[in-house]
Amino acid sequence: MAKQVQLKDGIEVVVRPLTRDDFDRSIAFFRSLPREDRDYLRGDPTQPDVLERRFQEQDSGEVSRIVAVAEDEIVAECSLEMTGRDWTSHVGEVRLIVAEPYRRKGLGMLMAHEIYSLAASFRLEKLMVTIMRPQVAARNIFRKLGFREEMVLADHVRDRKGRSQDLILMRCDLEALWKELESF
Repeated sequence: MAKQVQLKDGIEVVVRPLTRDDFDRSIAFFRSLPREDRDYLRGDPTQPDVLERRFQEQDSGEVSRIVAVAEDEIVAECSLEMTGRDWTSHVGEVRLIVAEPYRRKGLGMLMAHEIYSLAASFRLEKLMVTIMRPQVAARNIFRKLGFREEMVLADHVRDRKGRSQDLILMRCDLEALWKELESF
């Protein structure tokens, strides 16, 4: 599934599935993210044990991850978590993070397109994303991708600094999402 693509500014990246050979590149990627980006991650993937759990989730099939690689460094990661339990087996949760120097170059949209293709191959019908209220840029990106805010849970989660945050659940229909992507 590896694809070599050129971004808006001419930089070439390879988009492909994450592999165990990417362990050190993954740690380096997450450590390179600005502190404010890392404050909103579910865990701390700069820690080897947390990163190992992420690889185990992928090995088990609970999560599929793709990465964008430029000059042998991971510059973006997108994941699709299959909720896969009975009444939500048709729903997947998307996570997307792009390194700061690669933002606003079309990479986020490219990664989203790849993960949506993967979701379609799993016959998912709906995708969701959960975001903390301060993540305004992330909410805007997902709105552009066709996601709509469905629910806000006040003070439901804590960021990495221990502060209570509202959790926003955004959702989209995969069929409607393909229409949005085609318009881009």
